[in-house]
Amino acid sequence: MSDDQRVLMAVIGAPHGVRGEVRIKTFTGDPLALGDYGKLTDAKGAVYTIANLRPSKTVVVARIKEITTREAAEAANGTELYVARSALPDDLDEDEYYHADLIGLEAVDAAGAKVGSVKAMHDFGAGDIIELTLSTGGTAMVPFTRAAVPQVALADRRIVIDPAAAGLLPDEDEQEERQ
Repeated sequence: MSDDQRVLMAVIGAPHGVRGEVRIKTFTGDPLALGDYGKLTDAKGAVYTIANLRPSKTVVVARIKEITTREAAEAANGTELYVARSALPDDLDEDEYYHADLIGLEAVDAAGAKVGSVKAMHDFGAGDIIELTLSTGGTAMVPFTRAAVPQVALADRRIVIDPAAAGLLPDEDEQEERQ
């Protein structure tokens, strides 16, 4: 399965206990739904099957059929778990998107001028953030809100950015200081 056909669903963290259970940070809407997607794979194609999940603070604790000892759990720490894009439901609400579908989209302003492209999506706890690679060089973090990103056109492989709402315009105070 190629990188563009799979979606990062979770990352295995530290072991939990002595019987091979692991902590997992999920990127799913419902962390306990991770097991609903079927078999997961790592970057090398190894298969991981979720046998049991339970919540634990900010992560889930999982028993994975292929990890049966603490030593194996320690070795799996940091392993990224993927699922085939085709395994994800396509019946999303109007304003719902998979992060994987947004990465790589061209970012333009309302006039159609290229601003950059979507490099990554992040969620640091206060909502989704788009990381843009700017056409002018460098990167910028833009809140993924209707004000900053008024339009997402997956079919056209682009998003429309409002530079003012996205914080991409120079601050007036900064301009005055430079003069």
